Amino acid sequence: MEYQTISQPGTLALEQNKVLRNTYLMLALTMIPTIVGAFMGLSTNFSFMAQHPIMAPLLMFGVMMGMLFAVTALRNSVWGIAMLLGFTFVAGWFLGPILQHALHLRNGAQLVGMAAGGTGLIFFSLATIATVTKKDFSFMGKFLFIGLILLLIASLANIFFAIPALSLTISAIAVLIFSAYILYDISQIIHGGETNYVMATMTLYLDIYNIFVNLLSLLMAFAGEKD
Repeated sequence: MEYQTISQPGTLALEQNKVLRNTYLMLALTMIPTIVGAFMGLSTNFSFMAQHPIMAPLLMFGVMMGMLFAVTALRNSVWGIAMLLGFTFVAGWFLGPILQHALHLRNGAQLVGMAAGGTGLIFFSLATIATVTKKDFSFMGKFLFIGLILLLIASLANIFFAIPALSLTISAIAVLIFSAYILYDISQIIHGGETNYVMATMTLYLDIYNIFVNLLSLLMAFAGEKD
């Protein structure tokens, strides 16, 4: 009986480390279809977005939400992994418009590199903090969820109003919220709040994806050099 009491925490810790390790491996793997999708997006004609500035973003949002629900439904099978990789490919392809816009700037390639480097720095720094300190950041959950809902409402509203200052404000807040979500999501894995590495990978992927997109938007706005 005493042996079981001692061994259970150790077993739980090993299981949590396994989930975290598998999550990081899967997260690295998702970068491959994302990059492939992004290159395809660069050569795709997204003129329909200019013709339908309201419907196009809503359609893209609907497609991604549908795929996210599919990943969630299939998370306990190999099809969940396949759907996750498919989702990251589509997410990469949807980067096409912002990457095309960035690369039309004189220093666009540099800005994309800075956004990618900045995103990587944010992720690795916060992941290290969450992993090394093992602090429980679950207390942030409710605040982050409320912030995310408000951010989503503001983003949807700005599709209709298209106010540049509001777009920049939304991007800045999004970088902060999704950076905080990295701490929260990794803490959930470490403390057993998330035991499915497919779902853990998906949440961290979305954190990274949103930080990159919004960081690139900010860089283009403040440091972009037009020809």
